[in-house]
Amino acid sequence: MPQATNTPVRSAYDALVSRGAITPDAAQRDAVAELDRVLADLTASRPSGFFARLFDKPEPVRGLYLHGEVGRGKTMLMDLFFAAVPLAEKRRVHFHEFMDEVHAGIAAFRKSAKGRDHDADPVEAVVRPMLKRGLRLLCLDEFHVHDITNAMLLYRLFYKLFAGGVTLVATSNVVPDELYKDGLNRQLFLPFIELLKQRTVVAALPAAQDYRRLKFAGQHVYAFGTGPDVRAAMDRLWLRITGGEPGEPGTVESIGRHIHVPLTAMGAARFGFADVCDKPLGTRDFVRIAHQFDSVIIDDVPQMDHTRSDAAKRFILLIDSLYDRGVKLGASFAVPLDQLGKDDRTAFEFQRTVSRLTEMQSEEYLEKALRDSPADTPT
Repeated sequence: MPQATNTPVRSAYDALVSRGAITPDAAQRDAVAELDRVLADLTASRPSGFFARLFDKPEPVRGLYLHGEVGRGKTMLMDLFFAAVPLAEKRRVHFHEFMDEVHAGIAAFRKSAKGRDHDADPVEAVVRPMLKRGLRLLCLDEFHVHDITNAMLLYRLFYKLFAGGVTLVATSNVVPDELYKDGLNRQLFLPFIELLKQRTVVAALPAAQDYRRLKFAGQHVYAFGTGPDVRAAMDRLWLRITGGEPGEPGTVESIGRHIHVPLTAMGAARFGFADVCDKPLGTRDFVRIAHQFDSVIIDDVPQMDHTRSDAAKRFILLIDSLYDRGVKLGASFAVPLDQLGKDDRTAFEFQRTVSRLTEMQSEEYLEKALRDSPADTPT
């Protein structure tokens, strides 16, 4: 059956193809058709009029669970879909971070007066505010389940979300039947898998290439020194990994705050050193950045002496977060790597950072896929 070519996600995808930012891929186009189906159903079921939006329960819309190997374009397609959905009542977040928030909400409720009631339902207490805010669409990147705490929680959590009219669109590296594989008491998790398959269309993305790895093949990802030549080298690398897209400002949501990102495009982010290391950011912020982007460029990394101790500590935490996740790094440095850390207070930690920076420019590191998220346990 011929596919419509003027639907929102398809139009955005074809625009990227026409600009040369991506290579057309039949499997990606099939996924685009499913995303446009979800978008159309969401738009058609949206209550119209003030009182309808206030009192009418939205019609449930069957979502999408898109799975495939790393680097096949799942995140890029999610970007296009989320941007195209004309609803304010939507949210996109990494699965690990979403569950982190759920656990934090449950813990806070249990400490409250209401939470001490033996009949209190902490899951209901977490879901209710989402529904009161009118959440219609929840987009979760990298859906995976390794921890028994999440495994036992997911059925109750998503049963209530789905019952409240929330549509789920998720990306994952595994099919639903492989979630929590070989996990403890897995038989108790199976009802969630069935619920997930009932409320989403499960679609594979068997794209032909690992596009993420192709971006960095044969590239020099570091430049040293200052001046226009170094900046030009970083500009060329940026355009290489974004497929020629110049990018636009973006944000990373972190614990209710919004971290400004000067440039984002095609799953990549570009910061100046001052944007991430001269601001009051911490480990959780850097982990969020590492989850949101598969590639990061940092411009103008200076030599860090005793006058930059705080910035040096943040830089160490940032590199740790990117390295642990397997994020690809491009950067310009004022001095060679072995001369970066000149502060006695951070000298020991900086040795590990320099070692990781050295590894992160290697072909072996650049060819590897993103590493799995940390164990999805409550914090």
